[in-house]
Amino acid sequence: MAILKETVEKRKNEIIRKLIACNMYKKDGKHLFELSLPELEHEYFKIQSKGHPHTGYGSIRWKNF
Repeated sequence: MAILKETVEKRKNEIIRKLIACNMYKKDGKHLFELSLPELEHEYFKIQSKGHPHTGYGSIRWKNF
């Protein structure tokens, strides 16, 4: 169980660093570290979607075979 918690914390920190690099520090008055992993991932996905027209659901994805 401790490994899962550590993995989630690492992922949260990674996304928080990326969001800060995009000048996002809070969401609805909450600091980023107060958000859950799914909330952080959603916010990062929204930022990525604004930056590139081919991101998002239903877009073409390259697959390596």
